[in-house]
Amino acid sequence: MTSIRADKRLGQHFLRDESAIHRLLAAIHPQPGEALLEIGPGLGALTLPLLRETGQLTAIEYDTRLIAPLTTRAASLGELHLIHADILDVDLGAIPPQPERWRLVGNLPYNLSSPILFHCLAQRQHIHDMHYMLQKEVVDRITAAPGSKTYGRLSLMAQLWCETTALFDIPPDAFDPPPKVDSAVVRLVPRPAPAWQIDDLATFDETVRLAFAQRRKMLRKTFAHWMNAAALEALDIDPTARAETLDGAAFARLANAHYQQERQQ
Repeated sequence: MTSIRADKRLGQHFLRDESAIHRLLAAIHPQPGEALLEIGPGLGALTLPLLRETGQLTAIEYDTRLIAPLTTRAASLGELHLIHADILDVDLGAIPPQPERWRLVGNLPYNLSSPILFHCLAQRQHIHDMHYMLQKEVVDRITAAPGSKTYGRLSLMAQLWCETTALFDIPPDAFDPPPKVDSAVVRLVPRPAPAWQIDDLATFDETVRLAFAQRRKMLRKTFAHWMNAAALEALDIDPTARAETLDGAAFARLANAHYQQERQQ
């Protein structure tokens, strides 16, 4: 199985470092009977240890080359339900055994990490938690606080729906082939309710997109077509502030005010 080479087109970097695998297992802390779902099991570096711990595991793999070898290696360890599919096409609520909520894990392909994250966030009602290996820059963006250079749309949308925690970094040589960047592990736990009161999600998303399209632009200029400086001040928002300094609650107030304004017209 190790003779299978990573496919650059699929953004594959197979995890091979035992210490990184052990740290990831400790972070996930899998228990027998839990509904674990792995995205992109690859060569099984994490799949097989998880299977030993839990006795059962569901995994979604897009690369057909990996299906049969991984099935063979897993046979003596437990029940592996291996699905050939693109995770972006998968309805988490329709995967057998259809548990109340899944625990998601995965070494996500860097070129698809954001689409996969947004796909999962849209199905958060089916998710207990997520542990992902991602490009470190993406983990920094997910967990960033206002005022940080990495703070942006991904930070806000992830933190709106999840508690986010950066756990630890993984160096390039932990993978085969080594990526050109550092990686990191992030934990995302869906919140029972959104972090901020949102009247209309589409308006909130549009507000965040506009703000960060020119992140160094003053908000009174970015949103001049929505409201004037006095209206921003009434929302307790400094009209001369820039997007990267605004917290989620302020973005929610701005989006909600615009949404209500539009409804009244």
